[in-house]
Amino acid sequence: MKEGFVYILSNSKRTVLYTGVSGDLLSRTFIHKKNEGSIFSSKYRTHFLMYYEIHQNMYEAIKREKQIKKWKREWKMNLIRSVNPDLNDLWDEILPEGRFYF
Repeated sequence: MKEGFVYILSNSKRTVLYTGVSGDLLSRTFIHKKNEGSIFSSKYRTHFLMYYEIHQNMYEAIKREKQIKKWKREWKMNLIRSVNPDLNDLWDEILPEGRFYF
């Protein structure tokens, strides 16, 4: 079974959060960065990868995404800060070395 990813994106001022799920985190994040993601993500320009989790399969990833989407903003921010205290864009972390997208 294919692995799945849960991810949280934010805008440049870190005021909007978007939670999503994908089987290909790199490609999906790139789509968001080109402003071609969901309608919500495009409208609020959530182009910055703040957090992600890897799951063994898409079923588990979707289950986790639904759980996180029900959380209060404060809980989501605490989750993000637990691994990304400076709220940096994690794009460079997931981008394979020597690969260019822009």
